[in-house]
Amino acid sequence: MQFTDRYPLIVTPHKDTCRLFWERHLGLRTGFDSTWFAWLATPDGSLSIAFMTPDHPSAPPGPEVFGGTGMCFELQVDDAAALLASFTASGGRVDLPLTVEPFGQRRFGFRDPSGLWVDVVEQVAPAAGWWDRYQVVTPPAP
Repeated sequence: MQFTDRYPLIVTPHKDTCRLFWERHLGLRTGFDSTWFAWLATPDGSLSIAFMTPDHPSAPPGPEVFGGTGMCFELQVDDAAALLASFTASGGRVDLPLTVEPFGQRRFGFRDPSGLWVDVVEQVAPAAGWWDRYQVVTPPAP
């Protein structure tokens, strides 16, 4: 099966604030906007996200208003420091400063207006031996 798109749909009363945040700080463009739903994507289509108000008329079963916990939206980039510079230059507030993790990531993090935690990561070499204790080794078949 081939998917034509994939994106999180965040139910929030802050739909317009979220749309503006993702446009201003991360360069996404609005592909569709209505009074109760907004879908945004990067110009190259590598990332998309949607926001929907709790009072939407086409309510699918299940999605309650997002409360800001239990979800981490990972944005993998080639250069976390460059995105951090752009993000802060546009007035974005960082909640986790640029950090180099021993498990092999350079990252920073922030929350968007819906409360969604966004973790911006760049893959880097892990500290020597760091993954050894966590590696799953599958024994060869008999």
